[in-house]
Amino acid sequence: MIKPINATMPGKSGTDAYISPMLDIDGVSVHSLAERFGTPLFVVSEKQLRRNIRMAKRAFSTRLPKVVFAWSYKTNYLDAVCRAFHQEGSWAEVVSGFEYDKALSNGVPGDHIVFNGPSKNREDLEKALKNSSLIHIDNLDELYMLVELAGELQCRPQVAVRVNLNAGTLPVWDRFGFNLENGQALDAVSKIMSFGCMDLRGLHCHIGTFILSSKAYGIAAQKLADFACDIRRLFGVAVEYIDMGGGFASKNTLKASYLVGADICPSMDDYAEEIADAFHKAPFGKGEFPALLLETGRALVDDAGFLIASVLTNKRSAQGGRYTVMDAGVNLLFTSFWYNHKISPAQLYSQHFENTTLYGPLCMNIDVVREQVSLPLLNKGDLLVVHNVGAYNMTQWMQFITLRPNIVMIEENGGTKLIREAEKFDDVTRLERL
Repeated sequence: MIKPINATMPGKSGTDAYISPMLDIDGVSVHSLAERFGTPLFVVSEKQLRRNIRMAKRAFSTRLPKVVFAWSYKTNYLDAVCRAFHQEGSWAEVVSGFEYDKALSNGVPGDHIVFNGPSKNREDLEKALKNSSLIHIDNLDELYMLVELAGELQCRPQVAVRVNLNAGTLPVWDRFGFNLENGQALDAVSKIMSFGCMDLRGLHCHIGTFILSSKAYGIAAQKLADFACDIRRLFGVAVEYIDMGGGFASKNTLKASYLVGADICPSMDDYAEEIADAFHKAPFGKGEFPALLLETGRALVDDAGFLIASVLTNKRSAQGGRYTVMDAGVNLLFTSFWYNHKISPAQLYSQHFENTTLYGPLCMNIDVVREQVSLPLLNKGDLLVVHNVGAYNMTQWMQFITLRPNIVMIEENGGTKLIREAEKFDDVTRLERL
């Protein structure tokens, strides 16, 4: 791992490492939030959520005739977050029966739910069929189960084939779906056509996660467009939509990255240009241009999430290095295992900075939020703000050693609402049996 050493000439107060303190989020004081709701505290910006989806829709809809966004529930399935995206016109993309029920409870029509994932059971599929949802077939066993259910329920499943392919990125994601290059995907389509009991509506791929190359999406879109044309030629069926999945990067900085995420993350326009260019170059027949479906999650929600934490103590390592312990750890910040999250003090401070290892409160040595971060001198009770935590942390968090905290949303009008209550002792223990 290669990391830059940012060394500048020291002045009378040491090196100039000043960063602006974060005193408010969307105009609401960080200290007032901490006083009202306690710490640690997740904060979600409704304004940023809506700004992100509107910018994404503009980027794609100005380049392609029909674009549909389906909100990725696994990225953040808080109802308040999901409903904000649904109000902006997004469908729902789910990968489990639990998420499917979440989407229904949020008022999403069944035919606006895209059911992905490798572990759909019979009950899940029955529910999806009864609600006329789009089912993206991941494997042959799932395909055969749908054939059986089509006969039992006297219905025609509306399906797409999930395809994995080589888009020039490493590692190649070939666990999910059917491989395009070795003929598995064509074999799956052939079986669907020969059974004749379901309607092939689309093709789907998801080339990976946190993809920093927009060109990879151009390659994948070109391959899927060509495959759609092959299906039209071989079977006489025009694919209605191509689902390019998600995987767009956010502005977080990966631990293995030399440059900060904000400098190397492609814009939504970059992704849109590559995909649209591939679609427009494909030999689709007149009136057969497919819709584009997108399931991007991280890029739409990461920068809308913040975590406010309190400093618990400062220590010195055996070698003299500085340790700061705060009340939020990897149990709440699962993404700190692969991101160097931006950390901002939430109060004014002096110019004296020091390289610091930032720990969480857990009684385990791997509870490290940042291995090295330049921070000012902090006292017990001071506040820190962790940036870009909206994706995956609120779904992958753990009830481990401590209880999970409050989550609030700052609304577009500036109001603050509690959208998930902090866990209490009884919430954890009431499921136990002696």
